Formats: sequence, structure tokens, C-alpha cells
Amino acid sequence: MSTPHRSPRRRSLLGSAAAALLTAAAVCAGDAVARVFPYGPRHRSVNDLGNQFVPFHAHLWDLLHGRARGGLLFNWQSGYGTSFLPDLGTYLTSPFALLVGLFPRDGIDLAVYVVTVLKTAAAAAALAWLLRTQHRGPWWAAGLLGASYGLCGWSVIEASYNPMWLDGLIAFPLLCLTGEWALRGRRPVLGVLVVALCWTANFYTAYMATLGAAAVLVVRVVLAREGAGPRLRAAGRAAGTAVLGLALAAPVLAPLLLSSGQAYPGWSREFRPVSWADFSARLLPATYSFSSPAVFIGTGTLLLAAALPFHRAAPLRTRLWWTGLAAAAALSLQWAPTHLAWHLFATPNGSPYRQTFVLAGIVVIAAWAGLAAGPPGPRALAAGAVLPVAAALWAYDSTLVTAWGYALFGGGLAAGVLAWSALRRPRLVRPAGALLAVVLLAQAAATTAYGHRGKLGGLDDYPSWGAAHAARAQALSDAGGWPAYRTDPGRPALSGNDPLLLGGEGGSYYSSHTPEVLTETMAALGAGWTSRGRNVQSIDNPVTDAVFAVGARLRPDGTVGRAPVPPLVTVRPPGPPPAYGGSPFANQELLLGARVYEDPLAPGVCRAGTEAFLWAPEYNATARLADGPAFRFNGAAPRNRAALQPMGASRGDASALVFDAAPPARWTLSCLDRARLDAAVAALRATGASSVRAGPSDLRAVLPPGSTGTAVLAVPAIAGWTCNGRPAAARLGLVAVPLDGRTATVACSFRPPGLVAGTALAGAAALVVAGLAGGRRRAVRAVPGPLRQRT
Repeated sequence: MSTPHRSPRRRSLLGSAAAALLTAAAVCAGDAVARVFPYGPRHRSVNDLGNQFVPFHAHLWDLLHGRARGGLLFNWQSGYGTSFLPDLGTYLTSPFALLVGLFPRDGIDLAVYVVTVLKTAAAAAALAWLLRTQHRGPWWAAGLLGASYGLCGWSVIEASYNPMWLDGLIAFPLLCLTGEWALRGRRPVLGVLVVALCWTANFYTAYMATLGAAAVLVVRVVLAREGAGPRLRAAGRAAGTAVLGLALAAPVLAPLLLSSGQAYPGWSREFRPVSWADFSARLLPATYSFSSPAVFIGTGTLLLAAALPFHRAAPLRTRLWWTGLAAAAALSLQWAPTHLAWHLFATPNGSPYRQTFVLAGIVVIAAWAGLAAGPPGPRALAAGAVLPVAAALWAYDSTLVTAWGYALFGGGLAAGVLAWSALRRPRLVRPAGALLAVVLLAQAAATTAYGHRGKLGGLDDYPSWGAAHAARAQALSDAGGWPAYRTDPGRPALSGNDPLLLGGEGGSYYSSHTPEVLTETMAALGAGWTSRGRNVQSIDNPVTDAVFAVGARLRPDGTVGRAPVPPLVTVRPPGPPPAYGGSPFANQELLLGARVYEDPLAPGVCRAGTEAFLWAPEYNATARLADGPAFRFNGAAPRNRAALQPMGASRGDASALVFDAAPPARWTLSCLDRARLDAAVAALRATGASSVRAGPSDLRAVLPPGSTGTAVLAVPAIAGWTCNGRPAAARLGLVAVPLDGRTATVACSFRPPGLVAGTALAGAAALVVAGLAGGRRRAVRAVPGPLRQRT
């Protein structure tokens, strides 16, 4: 089955290259069949891909090209100012993410797509290399099995629109590789660096990959080492590698974990396992579900793994241990305690089977362990075929199976039996390998295309960058005046992170790290949200624009509305600490420091000449003034909260409020007096900072002489701010600095909590790693020349 004239390293490289090429071809073919971007008119950016991840990669592009507001530690563009290092570590620290900088800014969707394909191919290549490291075997078979891992259902359906999850797909074989090095006492420094890279790239899936790699290492240690001493030493080397790698990643991990604890809680739910019929259905190609494990790995690979228990050429211990590990991993997906262990002891929002890629990897490794002993015979293949057939029959009652899936499965199973049987004849090896590759490509492409059908049919989708994006971005750029004032991309938004995608310094922000203080402050002022509070929307309101120094706001018609606003730093008079109440209008006045609203003259009718604003956070329909246009309220609680909505200028009785559906239980109409607002803004401008300078993660303002009371920064009071040498205070959710009449300058800087401790830990780990490297070099020099060449 092998080609002896090629060196083992070259054959491993060939296997990895074959895995990468086959994986990339299948993914692109499936996307082309589905006619999604960039191969057709259908949108690819569904759900969080368009709402979060593309905008974050756009911000990375701006950072790489020196165009971003802020730096690696702080983001001035989102949520009126928020910590950026946790977002960087969650979404953008993969080395592949840097490739977006090579594309034009208006090609950000294509850039993210290319990165996604490359990550998927890299995962396949890494697993193929791992297989050849564990056992010698045909390079083409390692490439085929590596591709079946890269093309597993979890990868092409779920991780394809969560590109940072693909870093976990890469991490699993890499972490297993560090286990192999620990097992053999080789490459201790490189192993530490690989662990650090995997955990920095995406800690969430790296955690799952680490659990899986540890389980794989246990089996490898038991099978490859005899006696407690050698086994414990190998396990100790692996544990030391993992600890040092995690310590090196601490400058990213520590701030990220602390930020997660300060984020708005979002949504949690109790885990409920899917039926075994649905579980079995996901072994088949061309199935889709958001809430079941996409275990598909290609029928040929599944058959090979299922034949392992009956493959008599493989040692009995090998068959028992690898079969047992695969079965245990499958069962762990369905049991609540192990489900929680896989997910850091918290059921995730959305897909509850995010660890499925580890099961796919374990099954592929088990298949290779059997193939390393030689091709399975007809009896082993026949016995092994019982499991896939039984799964297909069990899945018959599932609503997830499709006729195409059964056809591809049946044809693939027959081809697999034929191809693996043919490997015993040298002249048939190449045709058999080609047949297995074609079947995998067809099944994976069909699964990819069918997944797009399911996602586009059931999830929100967002348009790729086009003329509308370019026009808005240009308008925001032309209107910019930072830091004299903010420019807000406005509503309705194209994504949950329009400031990152389009530009400006707005209030909207969507992240796993959306601070609780931001969500609660914006909600108190009347902001809407989606994603249960994690996706905070900007407030289209002149009072909050004044408070947050939004001097330019993009309107739905593409024009920019401008207004004089106070500076980013204002001074409030001495007095007891204020607190928000239940009315967003009263809260806005409290933060502004002046009365600017008045009550309606009659229920639902504002005085002529004032501007009507309606707050109905649970309303999910349209409302209007009798003589004005209708406005949509998206108040589907608890997931969505409707924003405080400007209804237009009132003409008295002719502008009575009309609900186009049953009125909500809670709503308030209030009437803004522009003259009062103008006077309040003028007063804040007169007493506010005379100059403001904003750096990547700092802000400096010069105040009028003799200022007393409290200096308020138009920035949410998230943890990490230090002002004038002391931890910053807070006033109504914003950063505040007490004034004593002698302070002429406010100098504030931001440092993510945990950064100093994480950096110190990484420094200590780096010293240990340097010592290991030095000791390794001395040990190699002490070995005689001929032996050194062999090692």
C-alpha cells in the first residue's frame, strides 16, 4: 500500500497536502452547488457570521492598516468605548485571521471566506500528519482520513459560520501531536509553544480539544508503554507541557476569562439530549440541525472505524481501547454531567453539541489504528458494516434524514466495502483510493450544500459588502470628527457591529463580552437589544446623543444629521450620587442634568411643536402618529427588547399615537422640547472640557480652572479604567472623576483586568521554557556526532 522509495517525512507531507486539497475542493464545491457567496447570489453570512465575526475581522483589518479607533487593549468604536483584548482573544487571535489584511477593505467577506477554507484545510492536514506520526501507513490513506476529519459535519455546517471554532478543529490534532512528543520525550519546547498557540487562537474550543487530546494520550500511553513508571513519566511530561503552554497564553486568557465574568449574562438553559434516532441521522450525509451533533465523517471512514473491533490483524488491546474510547466519547455527548464538562460547566447559548469535532477526530484516529495493522478483511468489513446500516435504520424515524442522504450513504457504504477490500491487491490500491476520495468529496460537498439550505431557511442572513455598505462607510468617514464628537452609524443597522464594519464611534455592540454595565445603562436610557442583551443597539435620540457626544448620526436615507453636543468630558455640579429609576425619559434627564421632556397634553398626544418619543420595550408590531409613518417595534421578549423610538414632530391632536396592534401592557409617550435641550447642551459645553485628546487606550481632557463636582466621561464604567492615578469612579454607569477645584486635567487610561497578572505568569513560564531549551541544546551537544544525527 505504500511507496518505499519515498522518505517517511515526504510521505507525511504528501498525506497532509492531499488532505488539505481534498478538503478545500469539497468545501468549495458544496458552496458552489448551493450558489452562496462567492459563487452565487445567495448570502453566506448567516447569524453571528454576518452580525459579529465579519465586523470583527473588518476591525482587525483597520487595526492592521492603522485606521481603527483604539488599539489592542481598547475599542473606541463600539458601545461608546469598550475593552478590546477579550474580543481579540475570542475572535481574532488565530494566525489565520491576519490574512484578512492582504485583502481590500471592501473584500472583507471574501477574506473571511478564504480564511475559513484555509482553516478547514489546515485541520485536515494536521490530522493527517498526526496519523502518520502515531503509526506508519499509506500516505494517501492518512490524507483521506485527515480530509474526512476536516470535512466532518460539525466543520462544514456549524464551524463554517463560526470561523473561530475552526481553530479548535486545528487544535485537536496539534494537541494530540504534543502528546506524541511527550510520549517519546521529544520536542518539549515546541510542544509548549503549540499549546500556547492553540489556547491563544481560541480558548473555548481549545479547552474541548485539550480534553479530547488528553483522552487520546491515555490510550496511547497504555498501548505504547508498559509499567507504571514509563506511563507516569509520559503523562507528567504532557501535563508539564500543557501547564507551561497555558501560562504562556495567560496575557490573553486572564483578561478574557475575567471579562466573561463581567459580561451581561445572556441566555442559559437546561441540557436535553437529542433522541438516538436524530443522533444516528447525523452520521449520514446531507442532514442539518442546529441542535444535534453533526457526526458525519464520510461513510468510508465510518466503515473503517466500525470494522476495527473485528479486525483480527490488529492487537486485541488496540481494538478494545480505541473502540472503547470512541464509544465513551459518543456517550459523553448525551449525558448531562459530561455535556457540562465539555462546555466549561455551562450549557452554551445556541448549539449544545460544540464538542462534536473531538468525537469525529477520535473516530478517525481509531480507524487509522486499525488500518495500521493492514487492510481489514472481508469478514471484518462485513461485520463492521452492520453498525452503519443499523444507524441508518434507526435514523429512519428521524425528521432529519433525507432521500439524498440515504442514497449517498448507501452508495458510499457499498463503495467503501469494495475499496477497502481491494487494498489487498497491489494493482487495485490506486483505483480504490481514488474511489474513496471521490465518495468523500461527493458526500461532503452534498452535506455542505444541504447545510446552507438549512441555515438560510432558518437563520438570519446579512448581505455581503456592497454599494449600501460603501455609501454608509463613506458618509461616516466624511462626517467624522473624533474625538471632538462621535459619529454614529445609526439605525436601522446592517449588523450588530456596524461601528466596526462601517466606521464611526457608535453605541451598538454585539459580543460574548458585552459588559453588563453597558447593557444595563443603555437599557435604562431606552436602548433596544437582541440576543437577550448581548447585542445592544444604538439609541436614536437627541438627548442620549448629547450625553454621549454624538455630533453626527447617519440617517436611514444616507444623509448625516448633525447637532452641537458637549465634549466627551463634562462637569456635573456637587451633590448626592444619583440613581436610575424606571422611566428612560427621567433617566436621560438625570444623566443630562436638565429637564427637557414634558408629559403629553392628553393620553397619546404631545403638544404641537414638540417631538414625540415612544417607549414600549415589549411591543412587537408597528405604531405611528396619526399623521405620520409607521415604525416597527421589535419587542419579542426575552430575546429582543424594542428601542425607544422617535415618532416625529407633533402637530397636536392631529398627531395622536396609534398602535397598529393591541397596545402593550407597558408603554410611555414623552414629548421633547428642543429649546430646553439646546439650553442644556449649551450649559454643558460651557463648563465641559476645553480640549480632549484620545489615544489607543487613554483619554486626556483639560477642564476650566476651578472646576468642582464630578468630571463625567461619556464612556461606560467598565472595569479597568484609572483616572488621575486612582481607579475610576462611576456615575450613572459612566466613568467619573471627583473634582476638588484644583484639578485642571483629567488623565485616564485603560488596562484590561488580568493583563498584568497574566503577563507576569507568562514571563515566568518563558523563563522555564528558555531553561528547557538551553538544557535540551546541552544534552544534544553531549551526544556523539553519529548518534546526534540519528536523533
